[in-house]
Amino acid sequence: MDELERRERPDEHRAHSGEDSPVFAARGLTKVYGTRLAPIYALKDIDLEIRQGEFLVLLGPSGSGKSTLLNILGGLDAPTSGTARWRDHELTGATDSQLTQYRREHVGFVFQFYNLIPSLTVLENVRLVAQIANDPMTPEAALDLVGLSHRHDRFPSQLSGGEQQRVAVARAIVKRPDILLCDEPTGALDAETGRLVLAAIAKVNAELGTTTVVITHNSAISGMADRVLRLSGGRISSEDRNPKRIPAGDITW
Repeated sequence: MDELERRERPDEHRAHSGEDSPVFAARGLTKVYGTRLAPIYALKDIDLEIRQGEFLVLLGPSGSGKSTLLNILGGLDAPTSGTARWRDHELTGATDSQLTQYRREHVGFVFQFYNLIPSLTVLENVRLVAQIANDPMTPEAALDLVGLSHRHDRFPSQLSGGEQQRVAVARAIVKRPDILLCDEPTGALDAETGRLVLAAIAKVNAELGTTTVVITHNSAISGMADRVLRLSGGRISSEDRNPKRIPAGDITW
């Protein structure tokens, strides 16, 4: 895992590995809670590949294993068994410090709740992440990408829920992550506001080439994706590819 500490931009990676090489590969991922006599399976023998620049939606009800899978891919959790690999580097078995560096340099997270620091302005919230990144864009550029450059001097309490979530997206992408992991990013929003947030996420995927994974229980969002995986009972129950992606503004729910 020593090479996990070397930052590698997507275009550099494509140059020596090919466009079709998966950036993530998981084999036999299983996550068990509880005891040996009463096990609770969050994931059961998951096999998964995610490719550079792909927009992937993980669809399923609460308890289907979506968040557990996302947390393992993001280096926040470890499986009970199986392997997870980022490019050529094993995530399973990595040390805490290696996973911390992996998250810091390569992964952006967007969660259902915005987790902005209320005493900092919008610009300061985004700048906080830029200051610990190796190769960040400017905070102003990140806010412009999500359409909030005009709100940079506001505090979170002065923003709508959708605006706060778009600030969270800007904060996640300011460090130029290789992958953006979004856990129910519209779960706390109404449909109109949710579409604005999804449009910002889709723009990041399209303009920066950021590999993007969105987990949701909202089946309408699946139309935005290149590929849709449905989870049920900790397993992948089906996989579909969209011949054409639907713009966020055309989604209704």
